[in-house]
Amino acid sequence: MEATLDKISAKEKFLSQFIGLEITPENEYLLKVRGEAQEALNSLEFPTTKDEYWKYTRIGKILKGTYSQTPSFGVSDVEKFKIEGLEVNLLVFINGFFSEELSEISEKENIVIQPLAKARKSHSDIIEKYFAKYTDHNKQIFTALNTVYHTSGTFVYSKENAAIEKPIHIINITNAESAAFNPRNLFIVGKNSEVKIISSYETIRGSSFTNSVTEIILHENAHLSQYLLQNESENSSQINTTEVYQESNSNFNIHTITTNGLLVRNNLNISLEGEHIETHLSGLHLTKGKQHVDNHTFVDHRQPNCQSNELYKGIMNGKSTGVFNGKVMVRPHAQKTNAYQSNQNILLTDDASINSKPELEIYADDVKCSHGSTTGQLDEEAKFYLRSRGLSEDSATKLLLNAFAEEVLRGIKLLPLREKIEKYIEERYENIVAK
Repeated sequence: MEATLDKISAKEKFLSQFIGLEITPENEYLLKVRGEAQEALNSLEFPTTKDEYWKYTRIGKILKGTYSQTPSFGVSDVEKFKIEGLEVNLLVFINGFFSEELSEISEKENIVIQPLAKARKSHSDIIEKYFAKYTDHNKQIFTALNTVYHTSGTFVYSKENAAIEKPIHIINITNAESAAFNPRNLFIVGKNSEVKIISSYETIRGSSFTNSVTEIILHENAHLSQYLLQNESENSSQINTTEVYQESNSNFNIHTITTNGLLVRNNLNISLEGEHIETHLSGLHLTKGKQHVDNHTFVDHRQPNCQSNELYKGIMNGKSTGVFNGKVMVRPHAQKTNAYQSNQNILLTDDASINSKPELEIYADDVKCSHGSTTGQLDEEAKFYLRSRGLSEDSATKLLLNAFAEEVLRGIKLLPLREKIEKYIEERYENIVAK
């Protein structure tokens, strides 16, 4: 009984820190959604290691944290977070609040790019059609938390037959101690349209807890390339949930690069709802100390003649830990499915560890599916060869790690973005390789 009371009080104490947030006035539909999510939040419990999908990720530090949700802008320059040489539509959020002053948005007739709070008024019909239709806030407590307490986020809506050349860059910056925020994003790509979105999480100072939820809808023959860069402080935690709904002939590419953070959990769920769909997932994380990165993916092949490719890599040093749990479901009707899944990891110390579980669940017989997982150390013979050619041990190690990461990085087609990510990785190598 005492343990149960402790559990309840810990949950109530955590949730009490979000009560009192100023919520934008809403219509009847959004009030209904928040009400449903509040009921779920009251009844659901936060996951423990007894839950299969949270078996290797402990969230106690998140739940025991003390947080605030004040704007506390204090930021006048975000140049170092921009992508040099890349012209973008820029949205900047400071401690979870939209900064119009720092943002640079040039909307076209065929696309809407707005803070979600503004879109609730200007495009209420579209919000009501799509918002919270693809998330499961009745069963997932962090999604319920976001649905109840989100105050900001980004709304992207491209109309039909629109090729949007200029990428959209969303920069989320922490500039306060013990900040907590629940960004909520809604991306809708119309029929025969193409969009590129970069979401980056950065820290100027302080620690934070970010609980982000993104809904993505790709209509027929729509194309979306999404780039997720997680580079928060070593004392920050993030739970990032992305729900993707794809219609026939659509193409979705996502690249998740995690270069910093105390605890990072990425939930990526993709539903292939039509024929001739392609979806490509790739990720790279670098950890040290006691950092922890957990990538959970679920690709649901529901219709025939579709393809999914999944590649996640990890480089771990110190006592850091990684988790990869990727599941591909092939439904009975999804004949002619091609699905490939690979997880590869390098452990730089004996104390680093990875828990890897690629899964295939197949109910169709005419398919081509494979999965695999490899974990090891750097090739000592290759390192010896490089050192025999005059390279220092650190230089040889960095060169081999670059070669390992290259397979993921070459999928990033925006060259200026790739160069920025490579700089971040180089900075991480200085710490990871250092003795």
